[in-house]
Amino acid sequence: MKTVDKILHKIKREGAISARVLADEMSMTTMGIRQHLQTMEDDGLLDFSDVRVKVGRPTRHWSLTAEGHRRFADSHGDLAISVIESVESLFGEAGLTQVIQQREEKTLQQYRDALKDCHNLKAKLETLAYLRENEGYMADLQETETGFLLIENHCPICQAAKRCPALCKSEKHIFKTVLGDDYVVTRDEHIIEGQRRCTYNIQPKSTQASSR
Repeated sequence: MKTVDKILHKIKREGAISARVLADEMSMTTMGIRQHLQTMEDDGLLDFSDVRVKVGRPTRHWSLTAEGHRRFADSHGDLAISVIESVESLFGEAGLTQVIQQREEKTLQQYRDALKDCHNLKAKLETLAYLRENEGYMADLQETETGFLLIENHCPICQAAKRCPALCKSEKHIFKTVLGDDYVVTRDEHIIEGQRRCTYNIQPKSTQASSR
């Protein structure tokens, strides 16, 4: 993978980052990284903001522009939208709902098969994050004080989901269903709403009840 692509993937997965951190993590000089960042800014892929710190000069943090995000766009997005519009035209809203339900049922079965030997929430979510990573969602899992945070840094069905929001509702419903009634799933960040990533907060219902 080229250095430019490595930088793009790093920022896509982790968000805004400084040249120094990039240099350390990629074993490059700060000057070398800055040259790449400047070129990528000139190409319209990156933008920056200066963050004030307590001591010294502000730290420059680099993030992806809309053009930078498009480097990760679903290559089949236009086709997916065309199919959605064709189904809706031929079979109406009810037909489109049936297609989404069928997709959901198929995905649910795949996930249930993969999670059948997982006997606790952490094991289930680690497997789920692995599945989503392989599907192109750039997924990560973080443990929190009250549960877990499933992070998806990319949405490979973003264009289709913008055209058909029911797809997003289906994704969340799949998580709720496959994890079971003992857990609460809330989506805190949402790419479709303009945020950098989608995040799902997963907590046992007992944890929520005890915090009230």
